[in-house]
Amino acid sequence: QVQLVESGGGLVQAGGSLRLSCAASGSIFSMNTMAWYRQFPGKQRELVAARTSGGNTNYADSVKGRFTISRDNAKNTVYLQMNSLKPEDTAVYYCNAAYRLRWYGEEITSWGQGTQVTVSS
Repeated sequence: QVQLVESGGGLVQAGGSLRLSCAASGSIFSMNTMAWYRQFPGKQRELVAARTSGGNTNYADSVKGRFTISRDNAKNTVYLQMNSLKPEDTAVYYCNAAYRLRWYGEEITSWGQGTQVTVSS
């Protein structure tokens, strides 16, 4: 059983910074793409940023230049550094990971439990 444990959310003033962390635990053969999503009340989850095992990244237009996704592949951990936060960044942030448990196995995706980020104006 693979679990994704998130940390780092909280309350911050506009213009401030937060760093989210997500660590995957369990017997993982290979970790592929790790990503962060967010969900606004009443809306579907949307991609914030993703990073492949090879280092390619993808960002939502709304966070480009302000957020940075990074990984520690040895620890199966992904981070989201969020700078210049705006009230419209307020949401629940979820970690997502795609991985294989065996070399011959199918790719599996899992979600973290979510962490609240609140940006006050």
